[in-house]
Amino acid sequence: MANLKQRPLFRVSQTEAHPITLTSAEGCRMEIFALAHDIIRVLVLPHGELRGPRTWAIAPGEEDVPTEGRERRDMSGFEPGPARVLSDAHKVMIETPMIRLTVTLDGGFCAWDIRRGEIWHRVMNDRKTQAYNFGWWDERVYHYIERKPGELYVGLGERAGSLDRANQSYEMRNVDAMGYSARTTDPLYKHIPFYVTWQPETSTGFGLFYDTLADCRFDMGRELDNYHGQYRHFVAEHGDLDYYFIASPDTPLHAVRRFTWLTGRPAWMPKWGLGYSGSTMSYTDAPDAQKRMGEFIERCREHDILCDSFHLSSGYTSIGGKRYVFNWNRDKFPDIDGFVADYMREGVRLVPNVKPCLLHDHPAFAAVSQARLLIETRGGEPAWVQFWDEVGAYLDFTNPATIDWWKARVKDSLLRHGIAATWNDNNEFEIWSPDAIARGFGTPFPAREAKVLHTQLMMRASRDAQREHAPRARPFLVSRSGGVGMQRYVQTWSGDNITSWETLRFNLKMGLGLAMSGVSNSGHDIGGFAGPAPGPELLARWVAFGIFLPRFSIHSWNDDGTVNEPWMYPEITGVIAGLIKLRYRLIPYLYELLWQSHRDYEPVSRPMFAEFPDDPRCLADGDDMMLGAALLVAPVVELGQSGREVYLPMGARWADYWSGEVFDGARTVSLPAPPERPVMLIREGHVIALNIAEQHFARPADERAFVALPCAGVGVAKGACVEDDGESEAWRDGAQGRWRVVIESDERQLRIAVERHGQMPRVQDDVRISVPASDTRGVAAATGELIGDHTADGWRHLTLRLAR
Repeated sequence: MANLKQRPLFRVSQTEAHPITLTSAEGCRMEIFALAHDIIRVLVLPHGELRGPRTWAIAPGEEDVPTEGRERRDMSGFEPGPARVLSDAHKVMIETPMIRLTVTLDGGFCAWDIRRGEIWHRVMNDRKTQAYNFGWWDERVYHYIERKPGELYVGLGERAGSLDRANQSYEMRNVDAMGYSARTTDPLYKHIPFYVTWQPETSTGFGLFYDTLADCRFDMGRELDNYHGQYRHFVAEHGDLDYYFIASPDTPLHAVRRFTWLTGRPAWMPKWGLGYSGSTMSYTDAPDAQKRMGEFIERCREHDILCDSFHLSSGYTSIGGKRYVFNWNRDKFPDIDGFVADYMREGVRLVPNVKPCLLHDHPAFAAVSQARLLIETRGGEPAWVQFWDEVGAYLDFTNPATIDWWKARVKDSLLRHGIAATWNDNNEFEIWSPDAIARGFGTPFPAREAKVLHTQLMMRASRDAQREHAPRARPFLVSRSGGVGMQRYVQTWSGDNITSWETLRFNLKMGLGLAMSGVSNSGHDIGGFAGPAPGPELLARWVAFGIFLPRFSIHSWNDDGTVNEPWMYPEITGVIAGLIKLRYRLIPYLYELLWQSHRDYEPVSRPMFAEFPDDPRCLADGDDMMLGAALLVAPVVELGQSGREVYLPMGARWADYWSGEVFDGARTVSLPAPPERPVMLIREGHVIALNIAEQHFARPADERAFVALPCAGVGVAKGACVEDDGESEAWRDGAQGRWRVVIESDERQLRIAVERHGQMPRVQDDVRISVPASDTRGVAAATGELIGDHTADGWRHLTLRLAR
């Protein structure tokens, strides 16, 4: 009888409209939504009613959700296609063109098939010996799934350790993980309960997204129990089991694109966010902070270090040794307007740190508490928390009055001085007491049950303040913590890492996991934030890796008081300056990749197996990555290495960016890798945009060129590059242009077409296209006129003059 009690007997009570509904005599309920040909949602309600709050995650194809959240059963944004529903006394089957879900009525067990061609492949089964908690175990939410041999699991945001999550267990409980190990520490900063399962034997996969704000845990096969066979599971502390199954045949990237679409369009941020961003806590902690900040600009000029922004650490808010958000320390910064103007005059934007917690002795604490803008106890007192080295209380961003207060402070304390960005930090909202209550937009709930919601609403409030202050400018925001949908608002980074070679290696994997979880605009603290100062070799290698990531910031708080700066070691300052110039050379390609992320939900960086799922050698957890579909990046992550062995995936040839040498795929090559020349290879059939203008500090220049590896025989190589003013919202009204390069080839000739579409921000009639010098085929210009053809440094440089 006990076993039977674990298995409610369902009957089909609705099939004619969404949702398809199953109910049981005990009051259990399952709702199934066929949302698209490749997405089906399952909502399990043990007591027949929703227990969790609204959703702030679901925004299909949209830039945002209502501030107060979206109703759980809201179908707006979805266009369900044809779905067959068949049922008998034992089961119900829901079939779309890509997914077939079969639910056994005795127990509600789900079995999932994906169509590839004309063949259905069984990809997932609920665990037959208990899959769901129908209210008889405890109040938590469970989902148990059978494991298949050889499956890979990728995602769950920025997890430590291997890229493949198999056989590991992870907590999502946002914490301030200062000095974490990128190999072992868990939990970390972000809450993204989504991952992709890939089954190499059938080249089939799927994504699973659990829409919850609760602390939760994923066990990917670390736990074993003889009574149940091989399984993995998800457990959430509160709420409902509300999960989305996303079919992903042929490539794991499809699930990532569709999950990103499902949870909201990535923000199109200003181009300057791709430049080098200086940052260190030591400058703003110094008693003469404004002077120290001026010295940073002087050093950039002295060493010709290109720089677009500076992250202003929280020392600017200090009173004594503590931080007080929105307070300016006038002793450190006696002339705020002049300070900001000096930076802006050099083309360097300021990104000031803001924190969501008010210490108990904050100058505004009494007024904020009296206005009831804080998270409070049931008795109406501030819900005290430990925050840095003091006690304080978090602001309650589920209270509209708090949002208004925050926006007003952002505008008055920061934006009116000419600052155009915010750095949302220490926003993990570590609230553990069951007595702490959030207002919940009129429906109060324990704050600990949705901590990450406050994180999301904080960054949204900062974004909205920036939009209201400068409606024609694209907002730029950074946030350390976040959750599902954070890509709609911010750029992010992997938090306060510790300086080591191991961190360098595993931060690479963390970034890939985050990109495979819908968040591409990210990076790391280059050189390491905490711990010892990096040695010259480690710093150079870290910079040589960091220049390929959307966020490129050197940031530190070293134990010995030293500062990670481009010029901290004179013997490598020239190398670092050159690497930063290489970064600026690549910005057009990175900008295009971020545009593809915004427009098409493409991840900017990808694991090798995700781009080449049919190459068995790419399944290994290595130290390489794809930057977009066109560029293979192989950083050096070990001490004392002067070269890199790189496996080149099958199915394409590859050209060394530095030498122009071309290699066949499906082989391993050994390449020189001095710090100033990081290993990067261009994939056959692709064209990459570059900025070849000579760059110097505070003298921005832009001249477009392209580098390509044409197909060896008959084929087409393609590439594109978005162009706009880089800062304004005018692109929404069509003020945007696009380069498009197509190289058609056969055994004897390359036929090159370079086209310009839309509104280009600058006039450029001559454009250079570089192909490997070993390609000696004839050249024909399909557009414009070929006016140059010369060879240098292993590349053949072809110049076309375009008609206006």
